[in-house]
Amino acid sequence: MHQAKRDPIIAITTAPGRGAVGIVRVSGAGLQPLTQAMCGRTLQPRMATYSAFLDADGGAIDHGLALFFPAPHSFTGEDVLELQAHGGPVVLQLLVARCLQAAAQLDDHGKPLFPHLRLARAGEFSERAFLNDKIDLTQAEAIADLIDASTEAAARSASRALEGVFSQQIHRLHDALVKLRVLVEATLDFPEEDIDFLQQADASGQLDALRQQLTSLMQQARQGALLRDGITVVIAGQPNAGKSSLLNALAGAELAIVTAVPGTTRDRVQQTIQIEGVPLHVIDTAGLRDSDDEVERIGIARAWDAIGQADAVLFLHDLTRANATDYVAADEELARAIANKVPQTVNLLDVWNKADAAPDAAPASGVVVSAKTGAGLDQLRQALLALAGWQPVEQGVFMARARHVHALQLVVQHLDLARAHLVVASPALDLMAEELRLAQQQLNQITGEFTSDDLLGAIFSSFCIGK
Repeated sequence: MHQAKRDPIIAITTAPGRGAVGIVRVSGAGLQPLTQAMCGRTLQPRMATYSAFLDADGGAIDHGLALFFPAPHSFTGEDVLELQAHGGPVVLQLLVARCLQAAAQLDDHGKPLFPHLRLARAGEFSERAFLNDKIDLTQAEAIADLIDASTEAAARSASRALEGVFSQQIHRLHDALVKLRVLVEATLDFPEEDIDFLQQADASGQLDALRQQLTSLMQQARQGALLRDGITVVIAGQPNAGKSSLLNALAGAELAIVTAVPGTTRDRVQQTIQIEGVPLHVIDTAGLRDSDDEVERIGIARAWDAIGQADAVLFLHDLTRANATDYVAADEELARAIANKVPQTVNLLDVWNKADAAPDAAPASGVVVSAKTGAGLDQLRQALLALAGWQPVEQGVFMARARHVHALQLVVQHLDLARAHLVVASPALDLMAEELRLAQQQLNQITGEFTSDDLLGAIFSSFCIGK
């Protein structure tokens, strides 16, 4: 391990600000001398001990609970000391400063106790747990996802991933893939043994079973990634169609200014709403039209930018103007412009507003709502879930990330190529073996068994300090 990753580290692990309890955590090798300096006694492993936390002169900085977890039976796999004090920021900073001071004290041989004790980087405790094989990479990411969870469904899914539900499925897929690779490599390396690989090992059947497992795992991973990231939904349409009113109705709060004056919304307003635990980032935009007002033109340009970056677009229509020639023509022009602006992968949903003012109107397609009365909003919410691709799976959802989904997609591609090399008249087993190796490599990247340092740095730097 690199020297910097062996250094003992310290951090305040509780959130900034005042609270009933605050925690200072230290991780490193051989921390018992530090516990003696801080508490004036040797601590029993994994036993909470009420103690004074001592300054350099033996006076009490504070009183609280001290816990010592000897390696390897700790979160990081190293010795861990936790000091649970009163949650004032000054008190906690004093404890950190005292630990750093104590680490610099000379031992009986004239050497500092812990010469390299330093403040931890963001996510460094979790990184050490990963590097010391206490958790794999998906579990490490689940820690951050659990902390950041904005819905109950997201928190439960992150907890399932932290328990190892995702990792276990990856490992089962990995083991089956390795078994198939061994058979293929054996056929390549020992052709004189006349191993009838294609018949006896049922390579085709094993590939089919792998593909079936992967399909189920992909479905769960996509749902987990959706719970974590959600989708961005843009409300677009002509002025006075009720875009701001619809955002307010969906959010259940007066977020956007609503008036009868066309062009009231000059800039986009964003709010995250939750539907069955799925976060949707809804953006209200300026009404799309030609305008001589410079400020409004800037708002319209930003609206088009938002439309171009959206995962889904709600094209809002005004039912009270559904038979107005000029309005219909402008809507048709906007529909063409939106179709040219957004990628084909972006979902577009027609929504007809103001049903309360036009109760007899019956558009041929789309969702009919009244932002004023709330009629049709439940149907719209379900339509939004469908746009997002939300399909709860029977086994339960675990939290996943976009990188996991991408890696699994690559595994699918490699397995499909492996099958293509197998089913030809003269199977190209060397090429098949290479595709299986690449598939295994992608699985290893998910759990961190084969992961670049750059990826690790990007993942753990997104964690909070002290975790």
